[in-house]
Parts: sequence; C-alpha cells; structure tokens
Amino acid sequence: MMKKNRLERNSNSYQKQSNVKEVWRRLRKNKGAMVGLVMLVIMAAVLIAAPLFVSYSSAVGQDFSLVLAKPSKEHIFGNDGYGRDIFARIIYGGRTSIGIALLATAASCIVGTILGAMAGYFGRTVDNVIMRSLDIFMSVPDILFTMAVVYALGASFFNLIVALTLAYFTNYVRLVRSEVLTLSEQDYVEASTAGGATSMRIILSHIIPNSIGVIIVNTTMNVAKIILYESTLSFLGLGMPSPQPEWGQMLSESREFMRNAPHLMIFPALAIVITACSINLVGDGLRDSLDPHLKS
Repeated sequence: MMKKNRLERNSNSYQKQSNVKEVWRRLRKNKGAMVGLVMLVIMAAVLIAAPLFVSYSSAVGQDFSLVLAKPSKEHIFGNDGYGRDIFARIIYGGRTSIGIALLATAASCIVGTILGAMAGYFGRTVDNVIMRSLDIFMSVPDILFTMAVVYALGASFFNLIVALTLAYFTNYVRLVRSEVLTLSEQDYVEASTAGGATSMRIILSHIIPNSIGVIIVNTTMNVAKIILYESTLSFLGLGMPSPQPEWGQMLSESREFMRNAPHLMIFPALAIVITACSINLVGDGLRDSLDPHLKS
C-alpha cells in the first residue's frame, strides 16, 4: 500500500513537472510575453539593487540650487520642484508602488481564493452568505471604494494595501467559485470524498491546485490594474505621504510645472505605462500558454 502511494506521488510530481515545462515551452514562443518578461526582470533587478547605485537621500533630500534642473550627466532625469533627483525618486517610488501592488494582489488572491473555494464547494448556505456579502462590495465602483477606505483609515502603506485588497478580492471569489463548481463534479474529487477525505483536504489538495492556472492569469493582470489604481489614489492625494517617493504622487506634484519642466511628468508616466504594459504582456502570454485548448 505504501509503495502504491509512493508511486502515485512520484507520478503526480512528474506530471506537474511536465505541465510546467509545456507551459514554459509555449510561453517562450510568445514574443510579446518574452519582451514583457525581460522588461520585468530588468526592472526587478534595478529596484532590488537600487541602494548600490543611487542613495535614498537623493530621492528625498532637497537641493534648491537644482530646482527644475533639466536632465544632465549628473542627474539623468533632471530634478523636481524641490531639487530632488527624479531618477532616484522613480527607482525608490517604483519599490513603493510595485511593493504595494504585489502585497495587495497576494492578499486579495489568498482571501478571494479561500472564500471562492468555500462558496463553490460547500454551496447552499455558505455560498449564499459569501455571494450576498460579495454583492455589497461590488455595488460600489472599485476606485470609489478604495478612495472611501483610504480616506476613512488614513493614507499609509498598510492602509493602501487594505483598501486595494478589499476592492480586488471579489474578482478571485467569483473566478474560483466558478472553477470549483466544475471541479467538484470530477471523478477524483468524488473518489476522495468516498475515501473519507475531509472537506479542507479536498479543497487544498484537489480543488485549489487544479484552479491554479486561472488564478495565476488573474493575479498577473491584477498587479497591473492595482499599480494604476494605486497611482491614481496618489495622484488624488490619497497615497503615500510626502516626501516618500511614489509614481502617482510624482505625477501629481508635476502638474504645476507641466509647461516649464515637462520631464517631471514624462518620466514617472513612462515608468507606470512600461510596467503596466510589461505585466499585461506576460499575463496575456500566460493566459494563452495555460489555455488547454491551445495544447498541441
């Protein structure tokens, strides 16, 4: 019996490795996804290694002799209205903006996946309670909901994550619930139930792992959306407090200098657009690679 279980585990492990290789093979054929992935790898390397080539003090320290200075060899992106180095602010602002987006996406994914799996698997009362509660969150547009939460709690790193998590976990609940309703009828789930497996074990061992494809795609797309939403909140004055660098805040501060120093707006705007587009390219590639109808 133990030998049989061991063989089954080895077989499942080999199957998972084969699936990962197949997904990677098809992803590599998608030129757009590869361009996006390369851009994201470069950005990640720059953001992680930021302290090695640019100091945080240059991003927040004021130098009024360099107010609205244009791009130069010493300051390749120029300086803002307080003489702060724009390149340093974009780098450290990216760590803030992308950090918030990743943490909010991870939190919304975990909460939404658990609730969606419970709603789809248990059904009836549990499903009704979760889905009716979800209707309350979905009755308000995402941007208005996040604005209201941040305004009520106050603008801070943690509160932004909370607000964005509450706005985006609903996507995962609906998505995972739909997947679970389909997967619950599969033979391997019924066999596990007949074998005496607990509901939690079935959800964690069979339901969620087999929903991972759609979860990954949705997660990737949500990172890009949350970066845009977080930047919008900061642009409206509901983001990180100054002088903490953040892309949306930089756009907001650049408005009064648009005519005299357009580079103040151009560079952070490019950072947002390039990041969001790169993530979307990778997300589109993953969606196509994970689509079972595209397997050859």
